[in-house]
Amino acid sequence: MRAVHLLALGAGLAAAGPALANESVLKGIANPAEQVLQTVDYANTRYSKLDQINKDNVKNLQVAWTFSTGVLRGHEGSPLVVGNIMYVHTPFPNIVYALDLDQGAKIVWKYEPKQDPSVIPVMCCDTVNRGLAYADGAILLHQADTTLVSLDAKTGKVNWSVKNGDPSKGETNTATVLPVKDKVIVGISGGEFGVQCHVTAYDLKSGKKVWRGYSMGPDDQLLVDPEKTTHLGKPIGKDSSLKTWEGDQWKTGGGCTWGWFSYDPKLDLMYYGSGNPSTWNPKQRPGDNKWSMTVWARNPDTGMTKWVYQMTPHDEWDYDGINEMILTDQKVDGKDRPLLTHFDRNGFGYTLDRATGELLVAEKFDPVVNWATKVDMDKGSKTYGRPLVVSKYSTEQNGEDVNSKGICPAALGTKDQQPAAFSPKTNLFYVPTNHVCMDYEPFRVTYTPGQPYVGATLSMYPAPGSHGGMGNFIAWDGVKGKIIWSNPEQFSAWGGALATAGDVVFYGTLEGYLKAVDSKSGKELYKFKTPSGIIGNVMTYEHKGKQYVGVLSGVGGWAGIGLAAGLTDPNAGLGAVGGYAALSSYTNLGGQLTVFALPNN
Repeated sequence: MRAVHLLALGAGLAAAGPALANESVLKGIANPAEQVLQTVDYANTRYSKLDQINKDNVKNLQVAWTFSTGVLRGHEGSPLVVGNIMYVHTPFPNIVYALDLDQGAKIVWKYEPKQDPSVIPVMCCDTVNRGLAYADGAILLHQADTTLVSLDAKTGKVNWSVKNGDPSKGETNTATVLPVKDKVIVGISGGEFGVQCHVTAYDLKSGKKVWRGYSMGPDDQLLVDPEKTTHLGKPIGKDSSLKTWEGDQWKTGGGCTWGWFSYDPKLDLMYYGSGNPSTWNPKQRPGDNKWSMTVWARNPDTGMTKWVYQMTPHDEWDYDGINEMILTDQKVDGKDRPLLTHFDRNGFGYTLDRATGELLVAEKFDPVVNWATKVDMDKGSKTYGRPLVVSKYSTEQNGEDVNSKGICPAALGTKDQQPAAFSPKTNLFYVPTNHVCMDYEPFRVTYTPGQPYVGATLSMYPAPGSHGGMGNFIAWDGVKGKIIWSNPEQFSAWGGALATAGDVVFYGTLEGYLKAVDSKSGKELYKFKTPSGIIGNVMTYEHKGKQYVGVLSGVGGWAGIGLAAGLTDPNAGLGAVGGYAALSSYTNLGGQLTVFALPNN
């Protein structure tokens, strides 16, 4: 239990002094009967201390109740539970339901925003939303049209709302938010529309904007100190971003922030990743394109950046860097280290010291990854910390209008946004992955505000010469950088994982199965076919002394966009439609919450 205990201790110490973390959130995190954040805790471990459902009895799970959301398309994220109320969200139009668990999930209130449907075609890869957050008696929702809303948790009344972006320019939102201290921190989507992306902090009580930090641009927009902000231990220097873009290209440079946020109260730092540079045609944007594809550590009060680490300089494959940063404290070479582990779309699993940004581990978490041989770990090398790119799979070197074939992973990555989990009982990470490769042909494209700014044609397919499926669910040792076990999946494991003190790990599959496996061996212990494909994240809660497990099903997301949007052209959906065409034989559109429990004795 060392990892979680140390983080919990840090949170407790922080809360005891000045309000270094939000006390209502800390209280909710400390109570395993509830879930107040999508990430379960500030550390993004997605670990529950509930153990009534365990590896010995999970085979007896039964459906306890269900709830229809009334909305089709992709259902990402999970419900929240605060006290006796469950809060359920939907994809666009982003309806929120408050359900009374004491009264058979009776609808207490319903919030249904009136959004302009013109935002739908501007959303890159389905109309998903990764869910709500709770803090200080409010439910926080960041809508598709970038309206950030604070709702009274008891009544559903709007406390305040503020616009975070402009959909007419391609700015949208699919992500959840991070309530920390007296602020709520939000990101933005739009990398396929040439948006200059950012993270923004708003006042939790009023909605007033406090600070905004961009992913690329001048130092004052980045919120960096050229002498104090570091990259791999060295100051980034003046104009570190501007020097890596041609002219004013940084103004349409992407680097979006639609993933997950984590927070360490002891270090008082928040962590997140920035996404791909725009356009997808690398020939049009020479340079490293900083700071796209980067892990960021920022102070949540000021937004000032302590350190950055760019994983994929001059990204040539759309390997968005937005996946979650999981915070643990483990021993490295016999010494306790504060760690950050990140499973990137590019196929490398990274472990860094989250206090300093020192790179400790960078290893492939799917053996088929071939676009780079390795990440250079030699601190004396000129290419230290950089991936060593294989020329055959370099879309930059092969050039425009050339179809580079057999690149692994595909643009949707070895893992997309579906979050991994960590168990302090095993010190292992549990990672839902994609086992997919691609052909990638870049072409020249012109920037027009509000219009797609992609510049590449893709096709995707299962990794050749492998088990024939499109996914794996793996256990990963983040200190050794090693796969411990791997379960093949027919389709991508696109549902977020949940680890529990009952030695069970749960996850969902694209064809709709909720699965439970043994945390040590990976042995499958239970599975149940829900009405639609699962791209939501498994959650658990306790009500009246009984543990429940819940998951949203509703196929969609990038992998399921063909089904969700009725697309048939194999190259549509940025290449995913053809790759996942067989999915329509196994599932269909839906929008349902399924809740499981053990039978009553």
